[in-house]
Amino acid sequence: MKYIEFGCNRVKASQVVLGLMRIPELDIQGIDALLNTAKDNGINFLDIADCYSAGKAESLLGEVFKKNPSLRDSFIVQSKCGIKKEPGKLTIFDFSKEHIIEAVNGSLKRMNIDHMDSLLLHRPDALMEPDEIGEAFNQLHAEGKVLSFGVSNMNPMQMKLLKTGLDFPIATNQVQLSICHTPMLNAGYTVNMDCDSSVMRDGGVLEYCRLHKIVVQAWSVMQYGFFKGVFVGSPNYPKLNEVLNRIAKEQNSTPTAVAIAWVLRYPALMQAVIGTTKQHRVEESAKACEVKLSKYEWYELYLAAGNFLP
Repeated sequence: MKYIEFGCNRVKASQVVLGLMRIPELDIQGIDALLNTAKDNGINFLDIADCYSAGKAESLLGEVFKKNPSLRDSFIVQSKCGIKKEPGKLTIFDFSKEHIIEAVNGSLKRMNIDHMDSLLLHRPDALMEPDEIGEAFNQLHAEGKVLSFGVSNMNPMQMKLLKTGLDFPIATNQVQLSICHTPMLNAGYTVNMDCDSSVMRDGGVLEYCRLHKIVVQAWSVMQYGFFKGVFVGSPNYPKLNEVLNRIAKEQNSTPTAVAIAWVLRYPALMQAVIGTTKQHRVEESAKACEVKLSKYEWYELYLAAGNFLP
């Protein structure tokens, strides 16, 4: 495993992050085993959100921490808030001070912990008031409930706007990125060309994060589309799987590890969030840091996924 410095305290954070959105599929023993497998393979970062299964994911994690308190100290725990779901009502985005503080207190209670190491604002709220968010962050930090703050799925202008009200740096931005989801890269290759891929949909978020030393947390690193499926082994990507299998064989690795290594090869402060509930997949994913991709191999994989270079 490789590690980067993360957050206000510059803690040592694993480049592979275990995402816990799907843990409601497991029982308590299964979740405990999953976390221990992650720990044994050098993964020390957990990602969750208050909206995952309407809080059930956090509650299950809390049961595991209650049963095995030492596990809490083995991990950097990150949760997200801002997606507001109420029974019988529409789902909205809410970055109000009241909601942020209420959400964090609810998350801490469900997870049976006294603080979270990182809090992300989960997707942008067009009605956000930066000063109000700053007040919420200051209160949560002063109370010792949140150590670092970040965002999810925000573009550079949204981050710039948010920062006008913050006393803390933005630690991370969690965005979708995989070999088969590359719009943030495509637009950079086709600048000023008359084609669909030249449309910059993200505002240069990868470059902005590099300039401001914001950690890029890539989610859905094994997926194509918006949760359409896993591309490894998929008949929709025969050429890509041919190249993944060849490189994996050459490096005595697996296609899964190679695919994650492709994401981590981008020269920013990178983390890859994996969402598996399978222990052997966690072991495979952790080995991504051992895969060394040359520039040629990185571009070969990019092109094999159906992308093009002008």
